[in-house]
This record gives sequence, C-alpha cells and structure tokens, in this order.
Amino acid sequence: MKQLALTFLAILAVTTSAQAQDHTLIGNATRKIDPAYRITPSPQIIDTTIPMVVVKYPLLPLKFQTDAEVNQISPVSIRTIDKLKELYNTYVKLGVGTDFATGGIMPLGEIYFDATRSRKFLYGAHVKHLSNWGDFQGLQNSTFDRTKVNLYGGINERRYTLRSNIHYNNQGLHYYGLSDTIAIAGDSLNQRFHDTGFDFSYASHKKDSATLNFGLGIMYNNFQGRKPPREDFSDWRARENAFDFNSNAWYRLGREIYAAEFNVRWNGYKYGVLDSMYANALDTGFVQKNTIVNLKPTITTQFMDDRFKAKVGLDLVFDAREKTRAHIYPVVEVKYSMLNDLFIPYVGLRGGLTQTTFKSLTGENEFMRSNVQLRNEHKAIDLYGGIKGTLSKRMSFNIGGSFANVKDIALFTTDTLFSLGNKFGVIYDTVNVATIEGSLSYQLKEKIKADAIVRYTSYNLVNNSYAWNRPNLEVILRGSYNLFDKFIFNLDLNLEQGRRALVYAPGEGVTQENLQYVKSLGFLADANLGVEYRYNPRISAFIQANNVASQRYNRWFDYPVQSFQVLGGVTFRL
Repeated sequence: MKQLALTFLAILAVTTSAQAQDHTLIGNATRKIDPAYRITPSPQIIDTTIPMVVVKYPLLPLKFQTDAEVNQISPVSIRTIDKLKELYNTYVKLGVGTDFATGGIMPLGEIYFDATRSRKFLYGAHVKHLSNWGDFQGLQNSTFDRTKVNLYGGINERRYTLRSNIHYNNQGLHYYGLSDTIAIAGDSLNQRFHDTGFDFSYASHKKDSATLNFGLGIMYNNFQGRKPPREDFSDWRARENAFDFNSNAWYRLGREIYAAEFNVRWNGYKYGVLDSMYANALDTGFVQKNTIVNLKPTITTQFMDDRFKAKVGLDLVFDAREKTRAHIYPVVEVKYSMLNDLFIPYVGLRGGLTQTTFKSLTGENEFMRSNVQLRNEHKAIDLYGGIKGTLSKRMSFNIGGSFANVKDIALFTTDTLFSLGNKFGVIYDTVNVATIEGSLSYQLKEKIKADAIVRYTSYNLVNNSYAWNRPNLEVILRGSYNLFDKFIFNLDLNLEQGRRALVYAPGEGVTQENLQYVKSLGFLADANLGVEYRYNPRISAFIQANNVASQRYNRWFDYPVQSFQVLGGVTFRL
C-alpha cells in the first residue's frame, strides 16, 4: 500500500508540474529493505554428453525423364442424327400390265402391314393378288389368278421367343396345253388349289452356358384341289392334311455343343372314294398315309482358336408308309478357316428322307393331275465339299461339288391315260446325281448388289434316259443399282440348257433313245428388267418388263410361257 501511495504522489506531482504550479510536500516515511540470504540448493553435476538427434529421411521415389510422342490421327467424319429414320407400318403396291402374247390384262395388288420398332412384339400381314385374263393364240384357255394371305406374330423376350404364322393361298389355273381346235368341255380344264395352314414355334436362348436350351414347333396344313362340278362327285378331288412336330435341344460343355433333334411328320392324302371309280376303270379312289419319325443326335466341336470346326452324328429315320423301314444316315461336316476367313475349305457326308406331298409336287409343277402316287425321296448318301470365302470386304465366293445317290426321285411326264396329254403324272426312279456349282457375290453398301450362280448337274438314272424336265446347265445372274437413292434398277437373267421331255410317239424334233421317245425343250433364256423411281420416301412409281427377249420357250412340254410382259404402277407407304 505504501508503494501505491508513493506512486500516486509521483503521478500527482508530474501532473501538477504539467499544470505549471509549484507544490511542496513534507512528510515522514519508513523504507524497509529485505535482508540478504544465501542460496540453499546443493550443487549438482551437469553431464556434458549431448545426445544426438536421430534424423529420419523419407524414401524418395526415383523419377526417370520420359518423352511422349503423340501420333496424329486423321479426324473421323461423324454425321449427327437427331432421330432414327421414320418407319411406316403399311406398304401398298398397285399396278396393271399386259402380256403381248395373250393381250390380256394383268392386275397386281400387294399390301404389307407390319409393326414398327418394338423390342418385344412382332406382328404383321401380307396380302398379294396377281392374275392374267388373256389366252394364248392357238391354245386353250390360259387365264390364271393367284391370291395369298399371310398373318404372323411373335414375342421376343430375354430368355425365349415365340413365333406364329397363319396362311391361306388360292390359285386358279387351266390346263391349256392343248390346241384350241380340240373340242373339250371348259370345266375339264379348270383347276383350283386351296392351301390353308398355321405353324407355331418356341425357342429358348438362355445365355448361361451350363443351361440346356431347346425349341418346339408344330405345323398343320390342309391342301385341296378343285371340287368336281357335279355335287354327287364332290369327294373326287385331291385332299391332303399334314401335321409336323419338331423339337430340338442343345447344351454347351466347354468347346463342345451336344444337340439332338426329334421330329414327327405325318401326311394323309386322299383322292375320291376308296375302291370306287370316277371317270374310267383306271381312275380309282385311294388313300395314302405317311409317317416319318427321326432322331438326330450330333456333337459339334471347335479348336485351334475356333478355326477348325467339326460336326459328327447320325440321323435315325423310321419311314412308316406302306411298310415300316429304318434308315441310318451319317452326319459329318468339317471346315477350316484360313487367313482370317479368307478361304474356308469344307467337306461333309450326309443323307436324309424327304417327305413327298401333293402340295410339294404341285408347287414344282402346277399342271399335275390329282390322282398321283406319293413316295418319299430317299437320299442314301450325299458327299459334298468345296471352298468358300471372301476376296475382299465387298466380294464373296463359293465353289463346290457333290455326289448323291437318290431313290424314288420324282420325274414329271406327260399323262395320256387320264387326260389328252395336257396334264402331267409322276414316275419315280433311282439316280446318281453329280453337281458342280460356283457362285460369286458383290455388294457396295446399298448402291450395288450383284450375284452370279453357275451350276452343272449330271443325272445317271436306272430306268430312264434322262431326268425329264430337269436342266443340266443353269446360269443365274441378279443385280441391282441404286442411283442417288432416286432410281433403282433391277436385272434378273436365267439361262437353262439340257431339259428334255418324255413323249409317246415320234414327231418333229423327237429322237429315240433306249426305247424311249425324247424331245429336247431347247435353250431357255429369261431376262427381267425393272426400274423404280422414288418421288419421296413415301411415294414411288415402278415399271417391270419380264421376258424382254420375248422368247416363248416351253417350261413344260406343250406349255409355252408368256412372252414379253410389262407391268407398271405406284407404291405408297402409310
């Protein structure tokens, strides 16, 4: 407290002096001084050794100087598309033409209806009609009409697909291969085929390699010929019902694929009334039933970086037609990829049993009579081989040959027992068939497309001199050219040589070989040219010229084809 008082007095004195006034203070005070004392702690020895500090250095990474050189890459032109090209679900084609040989009018109508882009559903319809209302000069009525209707649908799922199809075909024609000087009832020349059927299929496609995938399918078809004009003879026409059941399964284990097929094909063909006669004693009714069951296990393997592929197995077939017979056909195929698929040589051995039906025969020759016997085509052995590949990214080729022994091959010959020679019957024979074939394809984007096929076939039959109405040499040329996406040109050229027909009497151009009368059908040359003009993506016009060489050749004996034809019309997309 004394110290505080002295401090206060000193400050006060300074302040007073700052005010330029003099003051004198007199007083008594006691000053206390602390006594001195000695340091009491004991002395200690200080160690002179100084500990060294441990310095830690971090591990420094080694760095090497590198030089990076960037190569220049040419810029890629990319066209930006704001949206996908618009699709139209309806396509209509309407036209009319004429045949200069008959002078008849040929109306044409075609409609396509289809689903647009959809990942899951597929459906659509196709309707087409073509007819000709003209007659060949010097021949009987040759008019015809063809109408087709097809409905289809399907479902695409991640693990399976479903497909279904319904069809109806109506075809009317005349057996015009007779001179118009022969008096004959018009109804006897008429023929009309009705074809109705459906099919359904299921296929799994699981991606897991350890899963068994399989497919199932059923098919039914009804095919009928023309009903006779008299109601009491309504049963005297060809009627056929066919039913097929198809199944297959496959399983991948490592590099091998184990597969098997099990199929059942049944066909029932009936003409007239059993054990009865229609026109004469030879024209009797009959019923034929035909069942084919086959089991086909196979193993497919590949190695050498998938360049070498091989398939082996067998096809066990039971033919229950008149008698039940069993056939075993080999299934062997080997192919090897050379130079990154530039050349692929292949060789194989196979066989099979083809079910002959009334529908299949009329599909090849529509001028058949209705009461025909049906035999299955038995291909005992078929050895084939060749080489295929690509010459460039635009051109591919295939060169091959085959040799087959075929029993009960169907040959079409002129019928003189049930007709006046204007219908065809079927005879069966055993034949060795040797074929050499070459093909070449070229495609430049969507601008140019071209195909060329040359095939030579040699037939060696047991009971006949030739394979009647079958050519030895075939040349097929096809091509299309797109000019600025405005004009589309199409060209088809078919050439055939070596076709011969069996006749039953000597005549002009008829030779006799092995006690058979043979007539050459000459050289066949058929060229078709078409041009389409696209006004815009939705509307176009077309013109089609068929048989531009105007060659009136005989496709079948005494059945000349229509010569030069012209068809023109328009198309719409809706």
